Parts: sequence; structure tokens; C-alpha cells
Amino acid sequence: MKIFVSLLFGIIIGAFAVWIYRDNHEKSRPQSVGDQIKDSAQSARDAVADKWRELKLSTGDITNELASTGRVIREKTQAAGRAIADATADARITAAIKARLVADSGLSSLSISVNTTDGVVTLAGAVSSVDQISRAISIALEVDGVNKVISTLQIKAT
Repeated sequence: MKIFVSLLFGIIIGAFAVWIYRDNHEKSRPQSVGDQIKDSAQSARDAVADKWRELKLSTGDITNELASTGRVIREKTQAAGRAIADATADARITAAIKARLVADSGLSSLSISVNTTDGVVTLAGAVSSVDQISRAISIALEVDGVNKVISTLQIKAT
């Protein structure tokens, strides 16, 4: 009987503790969600304001720029210029590697394809030995602007 009363008393205390915890937790929850929404809105507003300042999109900035230069240019245009510069750099890297492959008499440059994207060079095609694969990779790595070389060169049967 003593065990039964103790068990019953423990269940009552446990239920009371759960009730108090839930009651307090539910009261704080809406405030917490409200605070999160408020913080998110503030963060978004600050981000938009920072972007406007960074891009100089206020009416005063645009009016001044139109008055002084007659045109308005912003970051997206500059990003496009960087993309063109990157593509030009990739083309220069590809041309330099191709020129070095042609100059190397031990390699058949016509059977090696060179592709460059963001400084990553991919060599493809067929060569006659593992030594030629090694030589082609070495030549590509020697060119300025190359960050990485990926070779899918295959050894052709002779």
C-alpha cells in the first residue's frame, strides 16, 4: 500500500510539473515567435537599406549621376564586365595551353582537346602513352591562371 501511495503521489507531482512547464512554455512561445518575426523583418529591412546604399539607388544619387555623366551604371553591369573578363582569361589560358601542346613535338596536339572554365582546365582526347598524359598535364599546369587540371585523356591502342 505504501508503494501504491508513493507511486500515485509521484504521478501527481509529475503531472503538476508537466502542466506548469507547458503553461510557462506556451506563454513564452508567442513572444518568442513574435520576436523572431520582428528580428527577421529588421534584418531584411537592414539588408535592403544596405543594398540601396551600396548600389546608390536613392533619388539624390541617381539625379546627381545623371546630371554629371548623363547615365546611370550600377553593380550588375560591373558584374557582367567581370564575367566577360573571366571568359577572356579562360580563352587566353586555353590558347596558351594549345600553343604549348603544338610546340611539344612529343605530343599530338590535334588529338588533345582543351577546355577552360574559371581557371579549371579539362584535357580530353587520346594519346599513345601514360607519359604523354603526364606531359600534357604538366604543360597545362605551367600556364598562368590555371588553378586545376582535370584529365580525361585516354591511351589509344596502337
